[in-house]
Amino acid sequence: MPAPLRRRVLRLALRRQASPLPDITTLKKVPEHLTYPLRRHAVDPVPQLAEQRAADPVTLVGNVLGLDIFLVTGHEEAKQVLADSTSYSNDMRHLLGSRTRTDAEGIGGLGMTDPPDHTRLRGLLTPEFTMRRLRRLEQMIDGIVADALDGMEANGPVVDLVQRFGFEIPFRVICELLGMPEDVREEFHKLGVARFDVSQGGAASFGAATETRTFLIETVRRQRAEPGEGLIGELIRSKGHEYDDVELGGLADGVFLGGYETSASMLSMGAYVLMQQPAAYAALRSGDRGQVDVVVEELLRYLCPVQIAFPRFAREDHDLFGHRVKKGAVVIVSLTGANRDPSVVPQPEQFDLRNAQTQHLAFGHGLHRCVGAELARMELRAALTGLSTRFPELSLATDDISELGFRDLSIVYSLDKLPVRLHR
Repeated sequence: MPAPLRRRVLRLALRRQASPLPDITTLKKVPEHLTYPLRRHAVDPVPQLAEQRAADPVTLVGNVLGLDIFLVTGHEEAKQVLADSTSYSNDMRHLLGSRTRTDAEGIGGLGMTDPPDHTRLRGLLTPEFTMRRLRRLEQMIDGIVADALDGMEANGPVVDLVQRFGFEIPFRVICELLGMPEDVREEFHKLGVARFDVSQGGAASFGAATETRTFLIETVRRQRAEPGEGLIGELIRSKGHEYDDVELGGLADGVFLGGYETSASMLSMGAYVLMQQPAAYAALRSGDRGQVDVVVEELLRYLCPVQIAFPRFAREDHDLFGHRVKKGAVVIVSLTGANRDPSVVPQPEQFDLRNAQTQHLAFGHGLHRCVGAELARMELRAALTGLSTRFPELSLATDDISELGFRDLSIVYSLDKLPVRLHR
């Protein structure tokens, strides 16, 4: 090999050897051209998402930190990716760089874990979220809903529905479920919002997640000595000898975030939509259980607050609907895009109860489908039915949509303020 070429090859080899591992926590900003799956106009995805799906439901949209990023927007394509645990991994620890991290800075829980660890952890939670076990929570949920509605009435005639209803109910339910003290309410509300906000890149989101996990790991450690009455205490009593504090704290973290922020978004945005859909709003208070379920399912499909699923990482080179995906590439599934796919949804861009028969992906699909889906449905039924019954004339207290504070670039989409008038 000629000397100049040999020196060039050596320089490249040394550069590669010295290059750090990808570290998502240092990402200061998501490239602008990759943000459209997280953007909306009020509750509707931006038109670019539908245009991309019509052009190709699987698209190579760019490269971040040296990784190819594929976006999946079609319904059937999304189901295939979400159900395929052979071609894809959910473990993203390789994106945390090379520095040593604390237990709370790690990535884990159900959403970012592969079998056999995922199987072991999910097996611990699944029995607690069966319909039979969840029925014990109905009276508690009904009581929390009634308290929240009483609080709205006492603070009316105009209230912020996000704080008094959307945030209040799921937060109290999840605190009761886990056995957590409620004196951390404001702190955890802020952390929950920051955790899914990617407008400042990965650093802020990762920091909020670390603070949340730190609190929950410490909660598990305290309850080792004196288990509480909630889910954390129950898991410690029944299986605590098999799982360490970090594992149980990670599970509690997943339950807290999955059961709080997403439900808060659904209740707030659901009320926003229902105020514009009087027939559906009336069906909640006068319809039977089947009619109520139809309204709830269409709200889940139409709003789908979790905009993208946990990222999937290609285990090997493979073909994905005509696209060559290389090992290590990131595949992002747009749940909002899949839920509005005209190939399977009759009126995809409209809130229409005829759409409710579609198998929506609001809770994901496959191995990582949300374990708390039935709990979320219970909360939505109880809270929205209660709202419609107590305040049948509920209406927006502003005509200026900018006052509603719809979030920008948040994985879990919602609005931060919703002023409503309780009675005409």
